[in-house]
Amino acid sequence: MRVLILGGDGFCGWPTALHLSARGHQLAIVDNLSRRRIDEELGAGSLTPIAPVDMRLHAWREVSGRTIDFHHLTVGKEYEALLAVLHELRPDAIVHFAEQRAAPYSMKSARHKRYTIDNNLNATNDVLAAIVDSGLDVHLVHLGTMGVYGYGTAGVAIPEGYLTVKVETPDGWEPREILYPANPGSIYHLTKTQDALLFQFYAKNDGLRITDLHQGIVWGTQTEETRRDPRLVNRFDYDGDYGTVLNRFLMQAAVGYPLTVHGGGGQTRAFINIQDTVRCVELALLHPPARGERVKVMNQMTECWRVRDLADMVARLTGAQVAHLPNPRQEADENDLAVENQRLMSYGLQPITLEEGLLLEVTEIARAYSDRVDRSKIPCVSCWNAERAAAQDAGPAAVAAAE
Repeated sequence: MRVLILGGDGFCGWPTALHLSARGHQLAIVDNLSRRRIDEELGAGSLTPIAPVDMRLHAWREVSGRTIDFHHLTVGKEYEALLAVLHELRPDAIVHFAEQRAAPYSMKSARHKRYTIDNNLNATNDVLAAIVDSGLDVHLVHLGTMGVYGYGTAGVAIPEGYLTVKVETPDGWEPREILYPANPGSIYHLTKTQDALLFQFYAKNDGLRITDLHQGIVWGTQTEETRRDPRLVNRFDYDGDYGTVLNRFLMQAAVGYPLTVHGGGGQTRAFINIQDTVRCVELALLHPPARGERVKVMNQMTECWRVRDLADMVARLTGAQVAHLPNPRQEADENDLAVENQRLMSYGLQPITLEEGLLLEVTEIARAYSDRVDRSKIPCVSCWNAERAAAQDAGPAAVAAAE
C-alpha cells in the first residue's frame, strides 16, 4: 500500500511511519517541522535527543534497507504543493497527523488559540479538498481525540462515533443515529470536533472514504522500530504544554520531582500505549470503509484510569512523592468514563496495558536522559481562564515545598 503520512516527524507520526514501512508499505512523509520550532518557542525540547529529519531517514535506510520519502511543506498553507504530492505519489491512503496536538498550548493566549484554529482546520479542509481535486480514491485516516466527547458518560459507555436516539414524529417515536454530542474542553479539542463535521460533509458530498480515530492519552515513547537505532528515538515531551500525564509522572519520578497531580486527581481519562497507536493506525488502514459509506469512527484507547490512581501507581513503583496543585484547566474535579472500543479489538488488537515492567522501561529512558531536564518547564502554566490563572501562581511554590 502507498501511504502518505502528514505530520510524519511528530510524536505519533514518526513511529507510525517506521511501523508501516517495516511492514512493507511504501511510505512518504509530509511535514513542515513546526513541532521542532515550537520546542524553540517554549524553550523545552524533547527529553530524548531528536536527530534532524534527514538523519532520521538515513538511519532508517541503514537499519531497514527501506526508504521513506520526505516532502517539506505546510499542510493548510501550500495547497498546490500538497496537490502536486498527491499527483506524484498517488497514495492509496493518507494518515493525517498534521495538526497542533496540545490542549494546554492551544489555551496559552489568544495568539495560540488563533494559531491552533487556523492550522488545524485549514489543514484538514485542504487535505479533503485536495483528495477530491486529485480525483484519486484515497482512504483518509485521521488521528482525532477522545477529548471531543468531553469527560463524562451520562450513564452509558461512549459509543464509537454515533448515538441512537428517538425523535418524535407524526407516526410516533422513531430511532435516528446522530454523531455523539461533542463537548470540547479546549480550543485544540474544539478543532477536532470541527474536523468531524468536515469529514461528515466530504463523505456525504464527495463520497470520500474516511476513518476518524478518537485516541486516548498516549503513554510510552519507544516502539519496536524506534528502538533499532539511537537516531530513530521517538520524542519524550515532559513540559507542561506537550507532556502527556503518565509520561510526565514517570519522568518526574526519574529525576526526583514530585508527581504533579492537579486538583484532587479525580479526572478519569482513556489511555493507550504508543506501540498500540501505530498498530491501530495500521488496522484502520487495512479495514477502510467502502466508498459511499459514512465516516467510520473508532475509539483508539485500551483502558481508563483516574489521574490520582496513576500517580499512586508510579509512587509505589518508584518511591516518588505526590504533590496536589491547583488545576489550570476548567474541568470537573471528578468524572467517570466508560468507552467502547470493540472495532479495533475485533480487528485483532491485543492491547498493551499499564504493567509495572513497561512503566519501569519508560522510567529508565527518562533516567538515561535526566541531564536534559529543565525543571523550570515541568509545571503546567497554561490556564484556561483568568480566574484560574491567578490560582496557578501557587503551583511551582507548592511543588518546591514538596521537594
